Amino acid sequence: MNFDFSPEQLAFVEEVRAFLDANDDPDVFDVTRENMAQIVDTPKRRAFMAKLGEKGWLGITWPVEYGGSDGEGVYEYLLNEELAGRGGPQIGKGVGIVGKTIIHEASDDMKAEFLPKILKNEIEFAVGYSEPNAGSDAASMKLKAERHTKDGVDGWLLNGQKTWTTSAHFAEWYWLGTRTDPNNKHHGITLMLVPLDQPGVTINGIWTMGDERTNEVFIDNVFVPDAYVVGEVNHGFQYISQALDLERFTMFTFSPMRQRLDVLTDYVRETMRDGEPLKDDPVIRQRLARLHTEAEVAKVMGLKVVAESMKGEAANKAGGHVPPPTVESSEYKLFATEFSQRLANASMDIGGPGSQLRVKTPDAPMEGRAESTYRYTVIDTIGGGASEIQRNIIDRRGLGLPKNF
Repeated sequence: MNFDFSPEQLAFVEEVRAFLDANDDPDVFDVTRENMAQIVDTPKRRAFMAKLGEKGWLGITWPVEYGGSDGEGVYEYLLNEELAGRGGPQIGKGVGIVGKTIIHEASDDMKAEFLPKILKNEIEFAVGYSEPNAGSDAASMKLKAERHTKDGVDGWLLNGQKTWTTSAHFAEWYWLGTRTDPNNKHHGITLMLVPLDQPGVTINGIWTMGDERTNEVFIDNVFVPDAYVVGEVNHGFQYISQALDLERFTMFTFSPMRQRLDVLTDYVRETMRDGEPLKDDPVIRQRLARLHTEAEVAKVMGLKVVAESMKGEAANKAGGHVPPPTVESSEYKLFATEFSQRLANASMDIGGPGSQLRVKTPDAPMEGRAESTYRYTVIDTIGGGASEIQRNIIDRRGLGLPKNF
């Protein structure tokens, strides 16, 4: 398998880097926010993403008829990696999970309403799958949707609760999984688009150990017209499953892991301990060598997802129907996030007691980066489906093992 990028792809990377240099702003780019740096949660970050939209980069892989460039998925990968490497917002939910599902499954009216706004970054979305009793097992969601008519308009009346909705406090629209058939676990879920600023929606903040806000959301007698049902009723779990393959890959970009490894490597290279260079300690050298090896493995596994996705894109454009690389996405997500935690642990161990000082402390080892990495990576193996879920997917779909293995 050839993982070399073409001259055109490398030229695109240089164009992106020049753009990022020209738009550098500490209020937009912050590597110490780790994976949470990807969200578009401030006016400055929104303005920056709007500039990406003006460049035509938000819809770089979308079909031309929907305002995109019909480009190969590798360009989206390269763009996201460059953004992530600087600690900047990334092309996530709107362009990927929401936009691509709308393109493939939604009505023409929904496409006309939402796709142009997504390309201009005029709206932000929150994703509502998880519930207090339905975390990684999205098929267990229970938020009730019942047929209802309001002012002569047919639709659904929603009641229930979601949790761990990261963007709910600043997004305009809720990409919401609802239970429309209580008697069918996997074929009784429907996706809907719900405005977050209407009566009946209550958003309460939950602060994480990474100093970031997520939310619990209560839905009380909220009416959703049929026009805002995404695709077919009771087919939502299938749409969610396909979108999660994208989320598992794009949520956990490789560049931040590489950047954190470079910080640790520079620290080891430059630090003296007990009068001896830390880099000459054989135990430290062995640990760094292993981390660098695992980093290369994670990088190649990510590139494999890109390669398999591009094969599917080519086949689908030729009239075929190739599903997303589910197994490869789960393999990457599992390995990369657990590697990220091993890297965080190593940074704390090698930095010693001073590594417990908070991030951006000038006198701390690695300026406190180790402790922020440690706190943030706690959630890495949970978001987008916990490691146990990824192992189940690999077991069943990759190895063909029985469900209860």
